[in-house]
Amino acid sequence: MKRTLAEIVLVLALAGAAAFGWLNMQSGKAASGQLIEAQVDAEVANEQLAATEKEVVEAEDALDALREEMEALKGKALELDAVKAALGNGPVLSDLEAAYKRDKVALGVDRQLGLGALRMLVKGSQDPAAVEAYTQALETASKAMQAVNLDSHKKAVCAAQIGLAAAGQKVEISAECGGQAAVAQAASGHAAPAGHGAPAAGKAPAAAHAAPHWEYAGAMGPERWGTQFPTCGKGKEQSPLNIKGPFVKQRVSLAPDYKPGQLKILNNGHTIQVNVPSGSKLRLDGKPYDLLQFHFHRPSEEQMDGKPMAMVVHFVHKSAEGKLAVLGVLLKEGNENPGIKALWAHAPAVETPEVEPADVMFNPANLLPREYDFFGYEGSLTTPPCTEGVSFFILKSTVNISKEQVMSFPFKMNARPVQPLNGRTIITG
Repeated sequence: MKRTLAEIVLVLALAGAAAFGWLNMQSGKAASGQLIEAQVDAEVANEQLAATEKEVVEAEDALDALREEMEALKGKALELDAVKAALGNGPVLSDLEAAYKRDKVALGVDRQLGLGALRMLVKGSQDPAAVEAYTQALETASKAMQAVNLDSHKKAVCAAQIGLAAAGQKVEISAECGGQAAVAQAASGHAAPAGHGAPAAGKAPAAAHAAPHWEYAGAMGPERWGTQFPTCGKGKEQSPLNIKGPFVKQRVSLAPDYKPGQLKILNNGHTIQVNVPSGSKLRLDGKPYDLLQFHFHRPSEEQMDGKPMAMVVHFVHKSAEGKLAVLGVLLKEGNENPGIKALWAHAPAVETPEVEPADVMFNPANLLPREYDFFGYEGSLTTPPCTEGVSFFILKSTVNISKEQVMSFPFKMNARPVQPLNGRTIITG
């Protein structure tokens, strides 16, 4: 009996030992598998780290190359600034034009392009006459190139087309320019279009938009502007605003000094715009800002305590240093406005180049109220590319416009929605 009991104990011990050994073996296999997986993960991580290090090295090389290009561009920019400074007063251009006229020199394609380019360099794309002269020279050169296949003009014509497109003009890029059309499109994304930026060309040919398309409703409405114009979506000082308190009192002298001149009016597909001859100014604390153009929005882009007016007219000014200032006059539905009546009589109902009605003069001061108390803030262009750094002054006094005149405006709605204040201060003066 004792022997049998001992045998049973021995068998149980052997079974326990076998079970313990089997469990240890299984644990060892699991640990071995985990170790192998860890080794594989480590190898993958090392490969990813090596790839990342390679990308970092390539990015640093690209950044170094970009820095070198930027340094080279700085040099070119300084050269261009020197040329512009030398020609800034314009006597060389006027002397050259007078010499050509005096000597009855035929203005061939090369001379027309050269004079157009010099005028743009001296006066810039903000000057309608300069843009018009350059556009006409470009048309002549383009026709000559197409007629006799003048390859010698190809480079100049392509550069001119791209330059005008970058200045916000409607220019059809020639097929001969190839991939440079994309350059023009990219450049125009940073150019101020007609509306709140540079005045539109006086007689630019009706052609396809070189700049990315945008509109006030539909697939490329304001909520989608940021996809093509990043500042419209990411900017922190965008316009227009809902004008509401609290306000900060600030003493700013605001004095419009507008003069009558030949009426130059156009429908640019987004608004009715009037390009203003030189001479009219806005003085801010005595500093002059030249009036470039004015245009209309329906309803008013600015709101007063959450409510828009029937329309608004925006007067766009520019200082000698390039700073933009917009004076806004809210138009309240009421009696007929004689100044609006004069403009609407010549305003194109559809998109057209600038027109100049014979012997029709207009003074922008006809659209101003008597009092110039205002609300002011730092904002942006209210149309793409929504460039910031624009000073806005919205007059407190409104001007009347009749319901019929509002209804006669070719655009049912051309106002950007109000934008976040983002901590900005609205001043009152």
